[in-house]
Amino acid sequence: MKKNRKKREKTDYQTYHLSWQQWIQYTAESVALCAGINYLFYKSPAVFLFMLPVPVWYIRQRRRQQIILRKRRLQNQFKDALNAIQVGIASGYSLENTVREARKDLERIYSKEAEMTQEFAYMESQIRHGVSLEELLYDLGLRSGVEDIMNFSDVLIQSKKMGGNMRIVLQNCITSIEERLEVKKEIQAVLSSRKMEQKIMSVIPLGIILYMQLTSPGFLDVLYGNEMGICIMTACLALYFAAFQWGVRLTEIEV
Repeated sequence: MKKNRKKREKTDYQTYHLSWQQWIQYTAESVALCAGINYLFYKSPAVFLFMLPVPVWYIRQRRRQQIILRKRRLQNQFKDALNAIQVGIASGYSLENTVREARKDLERIYSKEAEMTQEFAYMESQIRHGVSLEELLYDLGLRSGVEDIMNFSDVLIQSKKMGGNMRIVLQNCITSIEERLEVKKEIQAVLSSRKMEQKIMSVIPLGIILYMQLTSPGFLDVLYGNEMGICIMTACLALYFAAFQWGVRLTEIEV
């Protein structure tokens, strides 16, 4: 019983709670990042201790990444849910009954643990208690921040207020949202190659420093173990970090 209640809890998609496995993984990754930066730019145990804020920043970035990935999964799953709703409406099901059929389809396509499957299971239980579908979808849109879900809920609300042929209105809305999602998917496919290029270009400066340290160990010794060298390498690290963040922002285009 507790397990079923847990599955039907509302999820706030604006936040993300890391599992203990993720905490261990991201902490280990951040420590390795600090060790790598220290080796390439400072080679000083004392400086390594001053890098303690880096794991905090890194784990926040990874949590933010998980939030974005979960929203994208929710958006893609919503597209399949719309397909199931459209088929149900065309088959003569009422709008409320299409939720049950859509949930079954989502379970087959994804799993019972998938985000949209759990949301539709929650909707199904709430509809049995008299809550309207448009209210549930509007609430999901607010919690998820996914614009397409909000738009679909608005269409449902306006359609019920104004009357008319609900089936035709919903089918036109679903078709429009599906076309928009397809365009987004194509844009993301184009951006994925640019993101890969950005990652490769970000690794090259670090690779050059590592190559010089391995092939000409004494060439960079003047930059380590003295105040002037620390200042120069800190300035280089700051420029590198700024360029890296700029590259990430350029490839993170919201569509």
